[in-house]
Amino acid sequence: MQNVFHRRHCVSRRYGLSLEDFFHFLFQDDLNGPIDTKVHHDMTAPLQHYFIYTGHNSYLTGNQLSSDCSEIPIIRALENGVRGIELDLWPNSGKDNIHVLHGRTLTAPIPLMKCLKSIREHAFVKSPYPVIITLEDHLTPELQAKVAEMVTEIFGDMLYYPESECLEDLPSPEALKYKVILSTKPPKEYLGSNSNKDGESQDKDSSEDEQLLRETSGPLAETEDVDKSGSDPEQEENDASQEKSGNFGAPEYKRLITIRAGKAKNGLRNALRTGIDKVNRISLSEQRLEKAAALYPTDVVRFTQKNILRVFPKGTRVTSSNFRPTIGWMHGAQMVALNMQGYGKSLWMMHGLFRSNGGCGYVKKPDLLMKRGPDNKVFDPKSTLPVKTTLKVTVYMGDGWRLDFSHTHFDAYSPPDFYAKLLKIS
Repeated sequence: MQNVFHRRHCVSRRYGLSLEDFFHFLFQDDLNGPIDTKVHHDMTAPLQHYFIYTGHNSYLTGNQLSSDCSEIPIIRALENGVRGIELDLWPNSGKDNIHVLHGRTLTAPIPLMKCLKSIREHAFVKSPYPVIITLEDHLTPELQAKVAEMVTEIFGDMLYYPESECLEDLPSPEALKYKVILSTKPPKEYLGSNSNKDGESQDKDSSEDEQLLRETSGPLAETEDVDKSGSDPEQEENDASQEKSGNFGAPEYKRLITIRAGKAKNGLRNALRTGIDKVNRISLSEQRLEKAAALYPTDVVRFTQKNILRVFPKGTRVTSSNFRPTIGWMHGAQMVALNMQGYGKSLWMMHGLFRSNGGCGYVKKPDLLMKRGPDNKVFDPKSTLPVKTTLKVTVYMGDGWRLDFSHTHFDAYSPPDFYAKLLKIS
């Protein structure tokens, strides 16, 4: 303790410890930490059993339309414990190399090689558990082969991929310590698809789905899951020529994909009822998740017991704002992807959840989301459950927020005025 005092230079020969210094020491994690700072969840279950700290458009420095692409936000995310990094892959102007950028926007590109090297160097600074790189691929087979060469060269033994094409279960976070894994659609599945921004098909759900939505969801029925970026005619033309020639993409690229993504074919409910004998991943916008949660919540929960569900912000969140992640977590979605460039309550909730379990980036899902009862029944997030425990919180003091900001960070003439707001818990 004396060494701590000396580091702070806060022991006065005459007056001793000041009230401000007392508050500072009271809130130090090593003296009075608010949560368990060590990993204490079972880390030996399949990867599908965990919530995963996931970012969206991880390479952007600011807004979704005109900010720079950089390795800096990727590094910052990894150092904060994020385990899911998204990279959008596009051909460069010469069509002979790969850039990372938000397609069809004014964002300035960054070479893929630079992003991959940054991931390699910072992947396990905060946590030893696996980093998942989600690739949105807009590449020709030749460039896909180049990506395969890059990731193999850069990550070497760090790169994990299965021996067989289809996995009945994903390995556990414990088994994948210090490993990097790739998640994207196998190349053939891009062909002939009208893909939106997040690489997901814009296939319309069945008319039955739409009618049910109008009848059950009120204002939600007015929301369409359409990304404003539209489709890429050049990519579609390239896909069509590949399909005609029988060239379905680079096999060396395909074999490196551990978490394989598919599209919601033949309606959303049908997609949620697939993946019985192999692990699959589907991605839904926040709007489409709301729809699924409104129409068939138990199908979503059942799907996430075996498969991976990724949820991403709607395309109109151009300021890098976020949706509430709790609706995804309530339904078992493992990869709720938020814009780490933004701020606000949604991102704070994300930060708060993943401070638990030692801040390792993986939080085991509660048992009620993984259990099945008689007749294959699963937890229904719409059900009303009896209150088992009532938590009452009394806050006597809050301090520490101001330490992260300079005296004139918000106002040239006065320091920020922070306060704590509590919701009533009864």
